[in-house]
Amino acid sequence: MEPSLRRLFVVLAALTAVPAAAAPAWADADPAVGFRRLSLPETGGHRALEGAVWYPTDDSGGAVTLVGDTRALVGAAVRVGAVPRPGRHPLVVLSHGYGGNWTNQQWLAVDLAARGYIVAAANHPGSTSRDMAPPGAATLWKRPGDVSHLIDALSDDPQWSGLLVPRSAAVVGHSLGGWTAVALAGGRFDQRRFDMACRAHPEMAACGPGIGATGADADADGALARSLADERVRAVVTLDLGLVQGFDPVSLAAIRVPVLVIAAGPGDPKMPVELESRALADRLPAGSTRYAAITDAGHFSFLSVCKADAIPLLEAERPGDGMICRDGQEAGRDRTILHRQVSGLVAGFLSDVLPTP
Repeated sequence: MEPSLRRLFVVLAALTAVPAAAAPAWADADPAVGFRRLSLPETGGHRALEGAVWYPTDDSGGAVTLVGDTRALVGAAVRVGAVPRPGRHPLVVLSHGYGGNWTNQQWLAVDLAARGYIVAAANHPGSTSRDMAPPGAATLWKRPGDVSHLIDALSDDPQWSGLLVPRSAAVVGHSLGGWTAVALAGGRFDQRRFDMACRAHPEMAACGPGIGATGADADADGALARSLADERVRAVVTLDLGLVQGFDPVSLAAIRVPVLVIAAGPGDPKMPVELESRALADRLPAGSTRYAAITDAGHFSFLSVCKADAIPLLEAERPGDGMICRDGQEAGRDRTILHRQVSGLVAGFLSDVLPTP
C-alpha cells in the first residue's frame, strides 16, 4: 500500500482506540443481536487472534452496548453476552482489508446476525490497524489460516459447536480480505504474475510496499503457490477486493464454491475495477459466480458509517485522511443506504447457496 494509505490507517487506528460518548439515538434500541469478544491462543499451525462474534438472540435482558464507536465512525448496538438463539445457524467469517480491523464490517455482521447467522471476525496480525508489519514483510499466506483458525475454534468450542451448521462456513472479505476469501476457496497466488502486473500498472494500490510483496522470506513464494483452501468454506463474497492480478487463472477457473463479487464504482486508478473485481468475476466459473457493481460506492464505502463531522476531524488531523468517509460520487447515496444494498445482496446470495439445518 502506498505511504499515504499506510499513514491513513495509523490515524484510523488512533480513532478506533478512542471510544465516543453514547448517543441518545441508540439508548432505547432493542437489538436481536448478541455479541462476545474472542481471544484465540496460538496453535501449532495458526497465529493468536483477537476478534468478536455476533449472533442472533431472543434474550432481552441486560444493557444494550455500543461497540466500535469512535470520534469519526458510528458503532453498532448489541447485547453483550446475551444468550444465543437455540438451533443451528450458518457461520459467516469476515476478513478485513489491509490496515483495517475486526470492526470494519460490523454493520454487515449485525445485519446478518439479525437474519439468523453467526458471524465472526478477527484481526489479521501484521496487516491490522493496531499491528502493521514493516513494508515488504506481509505474510499473505497466513491470512487464510486465520480464518481457518476461527472456524476451528468455534467448531470445537462446546458453547458454539451445537449452534453451528456443521462443516460449513461462508467468508466475506473486503479489499485484501476479499483476496483472503478467494484463497480459501482455492485461488492460488503467483508472485511473479503479480509483479508483472505491477510493472504494467504501478498505480494500483495493491502494488505499494507491504501488500503483495513477499519480502525477504524465502518460503513466501512456495507458501503462496500452495493451495490455502479450506473445504468447509462453502461460499465466498468479495467487497471491492484487490490483488486479483496475482491469482493463477487456472486456479480461479477450478473454484467450485459459489462466489459473489461486489465492486465499487469505476474510475479509481488505485482500485481499477477492470483489473480487480471485474477481472475476478470474468475468470471464475460463470455458472457459480454473481457480479454486482455499485457505481456510487468507493473503496472505503464498505467501512463503517462516518459521523457528520468525521471529514473535518480527519482532515484537521492530517489533510487527505478524510478519504475514508468519501464515497464514489459526490452526489451519491448515503453510506447507510449503500450498506443496506450490500447487506441485501449478501443475505440473498447466502440464503441461496449455504447449507441450512
